[in-house]
Amino acid sequence: MVQDYEGRCNCGAIRFRVKGALSGIVGCHCSQCRRQTGLYYAATNVDRDRLEIEGGENVSWYRSSDKARRGFCRTCGSALFWEADGADYLSVMAGAFDQPTGLRFGYHIYCADKADYYEVADNAPRFSAGRTSGVAGD
Repeated sequence: MVQDYEGRCNCGAIRFRVKGALSGIVGCHCSQCRRQTGLYYAATNVDRDRLEIEGGENVSWYRSSDKARRGFCRTCGSALFWEADGADYLSVMAGAFDQPTGLRFGYHIYCADKADYYEVADNAPRFSAGRTSGVAGD
């Protein structure tokens, strides 16, 4: 049996459903993600054809870099999505999913930019920049 996963923004104006398995969480420690969330970005990548969004008219998008954009709820401000230009997937914030998810960290990126007020405590692989960079030693 294929499991569906559901989630929403904080106010419920945006709801979403993912059909099928979720991938491991990507922890992004870059300065943009820290500024948006207050800690780091924890998301799972979902193929577009498996993601249904209800209330999509309430998603506001902004260009966060020359390579990507971020989606959030225009009513409550919940950060929900990250999308690389030309990608066939969206990153969906792990905290927006209804529990239980069974999610675990798959890897961490931009660890060289990690803030000084927390430690990465799991044993998932760490990359100093994007996933194509070398594995970080810290």
